Amino acid sequence: MAVSRDDVRHIAGLARVGVPDEKLDTLVTELNGILGHMEVLQKVQSAGAAAEADALRTGMPLRADEGPSVKLERPIAEIAPATRSLDGAPMPAVVDGFFLVPRLATHEDAGDES
Repeated sequence: MAVSRDDVRHIAGLARVGVPDEKLDTLVTELNGILGHMEVLQKVQSAGAAAEADALRTGMPLRADEGPSVKLERPIAEIAPATRSLDGAPMPAVVDGFFLVPRLATHEDAGDES
């Protein structure tokens, strides 16, 4: 299969790429060279090569899963011991161990729609 100047113009038009006429011959030569390499690669016997490659791939060794587990739920006093920060500003309210933060003003209308 060979690429012509018209093919390059057509492909460039589909891709919405402007190709000057003086570059067409260079592109035709380069694309035909690439297609020539692809034809050579298609002739290579590669049946079973993927299975062989997978058999040789051992992967990364994994470490043993050891050590203490991390407790995700903690008392709120441990997370936020004071109801006010050091500078006196109020801390956010807490419900079930989660901090409650006010909605952004830009999202006020979004809650009404749902």
